[in-house]
Amino acid sequence: MARGLSAARGTPSSYRVLMIAPTGFFADYGCHVRIQGHAQALQACGHQVRIVTYPGGREVPGLTIVRPPWPPGARGRDMPVGSSWRKLALDLLLASAVWQTARRWQPHLVHAYLHEGALLGALLSARQRLPLVFDFQGSLVGEMLDHRFLAPHSPLLPAWQRLERWIDQQPAAILASSQHAHDLLVTTFGVPAARVTTLPDSVDPAQFRPASMFAAHELAALRAQLGLPSGRPLVVYLGLLAPYQGIDLLLQAARALQRSPPTAAGRPFFLIMGFPFVEHYRRLAQRLGLAADVLFTGMVPFADAPRHVALGDVAVAPKLSATEGSGKLLTYMASALPVVAFDTPVHREYLGDLGFYAAPADSHALAAALTAALHDPLAARTRGAALRARAVQHYTWPHAAAAIEEIYHRVSSASWLNNVVTPEA
Repeated sequence: MARGLSAARGTPSSYRVLMIAPTGFFADYGCHVRIQGHAQALQACGHQVRIVTYPGGREVPGLTIVRPPWPPGARGRDMPVGSSWRKLALDLLLASAVWQTARRWQPHLVHAYLHEGALLGALLSARQRLPLVFDFQGSLVGEMLDHRFLAPHSPLLPAWQRLERWIDQQPAAILASSQHAHDLLVTTFGVPAARVTTLPDSVDPAQFRPASMFAAHELAALRAQLGLPSGRPLVVYLGLLAPYQGIDLLLQAARALQRSPPTAAGRPFFLIMGFPFVEHYRRLAQRLGLAADVLFTGMVPFADAPRHVALGDVAVAPKLSATEGSGKLLTYMASALPVVAFDTPVHREYLGDLGFYAAPADSHALAAALTAALHDPLAARTRGAALRARAVQHYTWPHAAAAIEEIYHRVSSASWLNNVVTPEA
């Protein structure tokens, strides 16, 4: 049964939510998982959701996804990850689809992801008097710098910073993916604190679960399929492969461990799951002499990710960004794995005192933290169990849906609802 404000207060018990996702939804990584989780959790509460996204991507059963058509003769239909000039052309296609969907469907409000989505949402909000909720997952300029799309001394930097500040000040409410992001919006971008709510990433603990909750033969078959060595502790990574994710540093840490005396459990093996740039990192691992210590799987479908993560003895999160969320931590936590991570504010928010931390951007410190996690398997498993309990208590999709509904109620008012037209079937 849907929750909502009473009719006496002039707001509906369920909403028509137009989500703007300037990415090739669905793909098997971070922000896509967040968008899918929010949409499915809100639908479970009785709300109607339509996701307007780029032409590329994969369908998700049960979700209504609207895509603009590819222009005739379009080439390079793979979706860019992160900042890219190609996204500007895709955003023009997306803008048309957003406008047409809003005109036809008449949503109650707009829920925009990423800054491009918030920009389109702000224009639509101003024209059609729709409340705009912005899901903020990190600084726009910070992402451009992380992806090396923009140089720190670029003459364009001030213009991008002004644009980011303007976008951040348009929504009626902003959902920040971490407390660090919340503080950044208020202190750096001048957004009134009353508009910003911290909404961490979420996880389904029935989906991502400990190895003990899988059939032993199922995991054994997967190990054999992947060709994983027996008798060696397994360090797992799941996510994008890129420098700002710390993959270069992770491989350097693996090299340092290779040269160090093995722990009591033996020399670790690294299962690195994700995309893009798989061949680049496979070649780098070979140059570092890690061919016998690292396996790159490439993209792992999200539905298969829980089994793959459950194979691990330790999980690693070497992400360097200081502003973006780190949802992969929750997949590790729900899987009851001890987690080794760079010591950043976002990682601290999720892991608390239960993480094995390394000084940021220091491969030797990362190697030392991995050694600490591998040295005492019993203590590491105890931390992993506590992390799962933390995830179940604080970071599930129903928790997120309840928080989002409260925001929807707050930004809604009878004045604009009176003008909503009944949508077409």
